[in-house]
Amino acid sequence: MVCLGNICRSPLAAAVLSHRSHEISQPKILVSSSGTSRYHVGESAHELSIHTWREAGYTYEHTARAFSTQSFEDQDLILTMDLTNRAMVLNAAQSDEQRAKVFLLRQFDPALSHIDPTSREAEQLQVPDPWGEEIDSYYRVREMIERAVTGLMTQLRPA
Repeated sequence: MVCLGNICRSPLAAAVLSHRSHEISQPKILVSSSGTSRYHVGESAHELSIHTWREAGYTYEHTARAFSTQSFEDQDLILTMDLTNRAMVLNAAQSDEQRAKVFLLRQFDPALSHIDPTSREAEQLQVPDPWGEEIDSYYRVREMIERAVTGLMTQLRPA
């Protein structure tokens, strides 16, 4: 999971996916998150993100870290929260194989999966940054993430 500062969206998404990962035994899902900036490296997640995932019953520990190109080697999927962070991650990729691992998280939302991430409609695939906003924004972000994770889990389940 990748966002800008790695304190709001991506740790919240990681908390949701980490919790849901136990629903399937294969493939084994290991979750991490990072940010394309170094603004908050070493910090905990934003208090409203933590509140939002705990209120939903998710348990997750987080320390912000910066995105590293090593993720292309270590991860099978790199799920970004918005178009800017997607572009930054894609720009860091050094091969088509690495670029093929990068998706917007909401591409897995069944209601949005028809949207091409390179089209004008791709803005609908973004998870908005709730930083600096009230708790309701965090709840909306969690709902978006939960729908996308549900779609992802459906695709990852063995047939």
